[in-house]
Amino acid sequence: MYQRLQQQVSSVGVTVFVVCVIAGGVGTRLLGHPAPAVVGALVGLYFMFAIKVVRQWEKVALLRFGRYVGLRGPGMFTIIPIVDSLSRYVDQRVRVTKVTAESALTRDTVPVNVDAIVFWVVWNAEKSILEVESFTDAIIMSAQTALRESIVRHELAQMITARETLGHELQRILDEKTNPWGITVQSVEIRDVRIPQALEDAMSRQAQAERERQARIILGQAETEIASKFEQAAQVYADKPVALHLRAMNMLYEALKERGSMVVVPSSAIETMGLGGLLGTTALAKEQ
Repeated sequence: MYQRLQQQVSSVGVTVFVVCVIAGGVGTRLLGHPAPAVVGALVGLYFMFAIKVVRQWEKVALLRFGRYVGLRGPGMFTIIPIVDSLSRYVDQRVRVTKVTAESALTRDTVPVNVDAIVFWVVWNAEKSILEVESFTDAIIMSAQTALRESIVRHELAQMITARETLGHELQRILDEKTNPWGITVQSVEIRDVRIPQALEDAMSRQAQAERERQARIILGQAETEIASKFEQAAQVYADKPVALHLRAMNMLYEALKERGSMVVVPSSAIETMGLGGLLGTTALAKEQ
């Protein structure tokens, strides 16, 4: 709406029209004749439609009798009313377009909803005006098509873990398509990848089961390592009974030195290790 009003009249043109009308009115009062007022109004009306202003970040194409003359802007310029016409104003700043692909199937036939944003800029206003009717709609449609094609070529795991790679691929595809229009796609970012709730619950259960499996594997590996160490210890103690007795005595000592602890040891083990005297001495020391 603003651009349409801007193409018709500008604030500078309206100001010039008002000045001309006032000057014509003053001349009519001084001369006592209506001609100055009429001339002032006509001149002001001409300049109101002839003076155009383009903002710093915009470009506009000038057409004379329907033929392309050149680009105008930024700044103020004049046209010939009725003879000249202007195209739509082209914004040359970086733009952001949101793209959505709903219920698209991945390579492993998983329905997903993908949201992405496209950063693009018009680097050649002449091409964007002359080569494509509505480059904004063309960008949106092309981005949606490219996004769906990319989803079909990738599996769900790749889309979730490799969003940056997917964005680079989309940027390359879109840039090749839009460059002839004078438009460059600077980057594409995948914002969100959503899957059905039932599938999300199933994946959660699968991940939990996988963690439990890994925990059991780790526990089994630990038991195997412990058994291997016990086997090595048994081989060492088999030929060295004195070392075994010393180890047993150390274990009993560690158990008895704790207050309030009680250790039940078979009498045969005590007689074998010759610990009767040691245990009696320890008990007597505790009573004292």
